[in-house]
Amino acid sequence: MIINLARRAHDHNWELDPITRSLLDTDFYKLLMLQFIWKHFPKTHVSFTLQNRTTSVHLGDMIGVQQLREQLEETARLRFRKSELIWLAGNTFYGRRGMFEPAFLDWLEHDFKLSDFEISVQDGQFSLIFHGLWTETTLWEIYALSIIDELKTRASFKRLSEFELDILYARAKTRLWEKMERLRGVPGLSISDFGTRRRHSFLWQEYVVKAMSDVLGPNFAGSSNAYLAYKHDLEAIGTNAHELPMALAALATTTEDLRTSQYRLLDLWQKTYQGELLILLPDTFGTTQFLAGAPDWVASWTGQRIDSKDPFIAGDEYIDWLQQRGCDPRQKRLIASDALDVDRILALHAYFTGTLHNGARPEEFQRASDFLDKHRWTPERRIRFSAGWGTFLTNDFRNCDPRGDGGFDPISLVCKLTEVEGRPAVKLSDNYSKALGPASEIERYRQIFGTAGVANVPVIA
Repeated sequence: MIINLARRAHDHNWELDPITRSLLDTDFYKLLMLQFIWKHFPKTHVSFTLQNRTTSVHLGDMIGVQQLREQLEETARLRFRKSELIWLAGNTFYGRRGMFEPAFLDWLEHDFKLSDFEISVQDGQFSLIFHGLWTETTLWEIYALSIIDELKTRASFKRLSEFELDILYARAKTRLWEKMERLRGVPGLSISDFGTRRRHSFLWQEYVVKAMSDVLGPNFAGSSNAYLAYKHDLEAIGTNAHELPMALAALATTTEDLRTSQYRLLDLWQKTYQGELLILLPDTFGTTQFLAGAPDWVASWTGQRIDSKDPFIAGDEYIDWLQQRGCDPRQKRLIASDALDVDRILALHAYFTGTLHNGARPEEFQRASDFLDKHRWTPERRIRFSAGWGTFLTNDFRNCDPRGDGGFDPISLVCKLTEVEGRPAVKLSDNYSKALGPASEIERYRQIFGTAGVANVPVIA
């Protein structure tokens, strides 16, 4: 797919070109979670709130509030297309056809709508809140993030001439090629696109995904973006996210109910999807405490996604936990997904699969080698490793700006569940820097769940 991105950026009338082209232009797990919410929590009211963790970038000064409002309103007017619903109904996801119930798809076609929102600018940052039924607010998360990220990109376009834009994209394409060249041919490597929420733009994400598919072939597992999977006949990747355990915890009325809510969610999820989509995401309130208190049946799940913990440490912790319960890690899946780039992907793949690629640089594996020596790695500790590659796949324009001011650098923007039926929602994370919620509630949750295994590291993206 050849697109003159510089000419498109320079000449196109962006004001008439909506950023959200389809309601499928979201992470696939959002659709799976929406069905889960529709089935079990159809009357629950929640709030989602935007937070810019890169406070040095004043988005409210870069982007006009009316611009943002228009894009959000345009998204709210969208409806699922018949062809998209047919794809959801008839396609095979994770080897299973009929993942989405006919009644749910009928609801999507006739009754689904997005909630209203409140928007203002305070101290150079957007205050953006979505409040309403959980079924009407949950999809806003990805739409809002991708819209703001692209409006930031468009604002930076205005500083550059067409020639400078050409240089910008030439540098980004070269970087993309260099990354793919290092990944191509690595035995057993599995990479998926997880980059919708932090992308440079829709067109660039589509360009990158198509390039990855063409160059990496079977090593490219698919995309978390449902629209790109639908449009380009790719695997749609994703299961669930922190939002679900956060909500069930917020609804808990006793300390014991709060502590066990993370496991009640898993039980309800596996019953809903009939034993499919069983990937753990244990770091909502801390991975170490989650594994320590998990019922034995949790070990039967297919694998684990690592989000906020050092993936070497988190992976070893999961393998130890599996072996203590008599499970063979070689039959499980480990997915890393936080702030990945080529060096880390290759090092993690080498460590967890025992596969060293002869064409790779030795220094990439220093961290892996350190862990191999420390933990006396053996073949029995292998696990099927996958990489969910996000920001530095779909938005790596660092040092590509011909004017050198970093205007195209990615930022850490989140839109998270903040309230459930009037109660505050909390995420503790394995990284102190990523904790979300009122300070008093964060402290209360830490008293209940503890802080074992939690670190304090900078948030990269």
